[in-house]
Amino acid sequence: MTFGAAGRLSWRSARNSRVQLLDVNIRRNGSNNPTSQQDKAAKRTPLRPEPSSTHDWIGPPNPLSNLRPIIYRIPEEESELEKRLRNLRQETEDWNHKFWTQQNLNFSQEKEAFVVSQLAGKGLTLRDVDGRRRSLSSEEMAVFYKSFLDKNRKHHASYNKEWYRRNFTITWLMGRVVFSSVWRTLTGRWNSSPTL
Repeated sequence: MTFGAAGRLSWRSARNSRVQLLDVNIRRNGSNNPTSQQDKAAKRTPLRPEPSSTHDWIGPPNPLSNLRPIIYRIPEEESELEKRLRNLRQETEDWNHKFWTQQNLNFSQEKEAFVVSQLAGKGLTLRDVDGRRRSLSSEEMAVFYKSFLDKNRKHHASYNKEWYRRNFTITWLMGRVVFSSVWRTLTGRWNSSPTL
């Protein structure tokens, strides 16, 4: 989803270098509108289009994981192999979203605790007298970044290992789907051609 003119929210569909937009209007001020209850209910539900038989739908970055959700297309005559591939892709996306959501939350919490402790060590509060948030220098933050990466090294290594395993399997299944599609096309042509 992308925000366009007049506060519209859009899901993009990407396939064969085409981009199609599905626009959903979002009212910014629902309290002045008699249908404000409907607007509030709509804001609580995820704005996800139905799966298409021709396009993958790509949404806006998730605020926690920073990943764009994808709704994979479901072909009209989906084979078992294609279904297996689509399900593995969706499971991998969900797994990836879960990992990065948790990783980003942990990072933010630990970073905040580090900043507060460093400022307290200097005898400072989180905000200055004007109410502006204090920050640490790049050199001071580098200490936190290094310690966070060192502490999570094994976790990241196991994530990378699983990520490569999943992507290799997805690539393998994609190759099998393409080969199966080509095989069906070739055998269909030979079966439909007249024999001499």
